[in-house]
Amino acid sequence: MSHAATQVQRVGGYLRGLQARITQAISALDGSAFLADAWEKPAAETLQGRGITQILEAGPVFERAGCGFSHVTGPKLPASATQHRPELAGAPFEAMGVSLVFHPRNPYVPTVHMNVRMISATALDGRVVCWFGGGMDLTPYYGFEEDAAHFHQSCKTALQPFGDDKYPRFKTWCDDYFFLKHRNEPRGIGGVFFDDFSELGQDQSLAMMQAVGDAFLGAYLPIVLRRKDTPYGERERAFQLYRRGRYVEFNLVWDRGTHFGLQSGGRTESILLSMPPLASWAYQQVPEAGTPEAELYSRFLVRRDWI
Repeated sequence: MSHAATQVQRVGGYLRGLQARITQAISALDGSAFLADAWEKPAAETLQGRGITQILEAGPVFERAGCGFSHVTGPKLPASATQHRPELAGAPFEAMGVSLVFHPRNPYVPTVHMNVRMISATALDGRVVCWFGGGMDLTPYYGFEEDAAHFHQSCKTALQPFGDDKYPRFKTWCDDYFFLKHRNEPRGIGGVFFDDFSELGQDQSLAMMQAVGDAFLGAYLPIVLRRKDTPYGERERAFQLYRRGRYVEFNLVWDRGTHFGLQSGGRTESILLSMPPLASWAYQQVPEAGTPEAELYSRFLVRRDWI
């Protein structure tokens, strides 16, 4: 077996195990089971491969929690994957990853996103080029300093073994990536994000990707446990649905992962598992000064150091 094939097997095993660990933990917390949908692309389609989409809906803690694993191959890298690697434009590729978005029922529990992935492509000279990406970010509807500090400290701790520069560098990358420039507003409190990463060599770059995936439950579950039983009413629910509308805007218009899936011929049902079950929109809604809703914008939807 070639080194490239061994790497693919190794990463695939890790990713399937990560999906299982995360969905089992969320299922135990919510008390509801995930629906597991194993799928395979039809032979006639350009993109080939298989995966497992797991989704929990209408639970007491999570209104929707989607976590998908996919392993696909295609004849030509889509444009969203070659922005920083123009020499690979049009190259055949192989991609695998785990991606999740969890939308809680209680407005005091933040929405969370995480993904980790590996992409390999065959250059014109026959070289197999492999790189990694991933990260996690938190989108609160009502902000808490201790939650933000815990989430960011978890990210920093996971990345520390790979260099002192990684957390500040990937935090800035995340802040830049999830910044809605036309609104001059971050999507949430950020986290860490990296892409097109191979600078540590194959083994260490993979280890760093795994460290981020392994840190997810410890970063998020303590926040859920602190906030899931907080009383709320119609006001908080309405604000949560409005902010979910902004989340949908980013995912559909700006997110590279969504674009990669749709441009490459991915499975739409699995790609859009990140959408919330309910969302709302309002024209130029501005929270009343001095309210917790206004505080979200002034203290939390800003670029800042959390630890």
